[in-house]
Amino acid sequence: INMAAQPPLREQERENYEFFLTLQEYDRAELNLATVKGSQLCQPLFEYSGACAGCGETAYVKLLSQLFGDRMIIGNATGCSSIYGGNLPTTPYCKNDDGRGPAWNNSLFEDNAEFSFGLRLTQDKRMEYARELTLACKDILGAELAEAIVANADLPDEPAIFAQRDRIKEAKGKLAGHKDTKAIQLASVIDALVHKSVWAMGGDGWAYDIGYGGLDHVLASTRDMNVIVMDTMVYSNTGGQCSKATPRGAVAKFAAAGKPAPKKDLGMIAMTYGNIYVAQIAMGANEAQAVKAFVEADSYPGCSLVICYAHCIAHGINMTTGLDQQAAAVKSGFWPLYRFDPRLEQQGKNPLQLDSKEPSISFEEFAYNENRWGMLAKSNPAHAKVLLEQATGDTMNRWHLYQQMAQMQYDK
Repeated sequence: INMAAQPPLREQERENYEFFLTLQEYDRAELNLATVKGSQLCQPLFEYSGACAGCGETAYVKLLSQLFGDRMIIGNATGCSSIYGGNLPTTPYCKNDDGRGPAWNNSLFEDNAEFSFGLRLTQDKRMEYARELTLACKDILGAELAEAIVANADLPDEPAIFAQRDRIKEAKGKLAGHKDTKAIQLASVIDALVHKSVWAMGGDGWAYDIGYGGLDHVLASTRDMNVIVMDTMVYSNTGGQCSKATPRGAVAKFAAAGKPAPKKDLGMIAMTYGNIYVAQIAMGANEAQAVKAFVEADSYPGCSLVICYAHCIAHGINMTTGLDQQAAAVKSGFWPLYRFDPRLEQQGKNPLQLDSKEPSISFEEFAYNENRWGMLAKSNPAHAKVLLEQATGDTMNRWHLYQQMAQMQYDK
């Protein structure tokens, strides 16, 4: 280690940063969070993580924290996101001026769906209990306030949440000092009557492989539960091993000659249930679609699954070009952008909205920008050519399938 003097501008920048922290945040109730501009005017409650420089996952976590962070409950699968998310004694998750921020939890690698499902069930039970106590304390709160709190207990839109918090603040004032047992109990659980956004978070190693059985069970539950899968297409945290999310022909640990089988399509599997909100997004290709997908997933009164393209050092790219590679993945048809919203079927519309255009570049043009495909072309050109042709077929067949599904007619 070569010791060197700290740059002289450090103290000046410290003062600048402290001034920056004094700037007032925007009123969330007045912002349209379903837009890129509106979402980015919100305070991020995920900052300064210890992820790799250029990590493709953290941008999605930051966006989630801006949209729902003041009421978000996270169950995090062990993996990259749990390491940079809970590298104690530090944590990138923080709180706003009101003391609200994400409630972050971490269990094992293989049981995160079940663990997060338990968080959802717990919140549902707390809300049920708080509703009962609120109605039982009408004489203290007043019938009008008590009934308004119960009626607006789980509305997910921002203005409704702020109005509900004002009601609960008023109720806490009326409950303060009361010795009645029910009043004391209600004061301890009444915050459960504000909508909570519960998210199971993890990577493809968890969602596609080791935890898939539990994830499938939870997705089929119909509960108001959200799942975000940050798909790096390898087991990133353990060194880049092959997973079922690894695409055909890509080189990874345990697939040194290129993976011989195609990538598992988790989104397609989830759509077969018909009652799960499913979205596939890539922030580098379409930021607006990514924001819409998260907002729609949170508002959907059932299970939601959002699959995010996350570039990774294991892809063998210059990480400064990660977002460009995301855009190329979409342009090649390798990563179709879509939103499958079952609510549209109730209106007689096709629930599948294909948000990306026809492929405008070849799969080869996208793939050979990355060493995970390029290294095989150098070490074994003949085998690489065979796998490239098969992977190109996988890409185009998948694209045409989604295209046909998006054109289907639906009746009420």
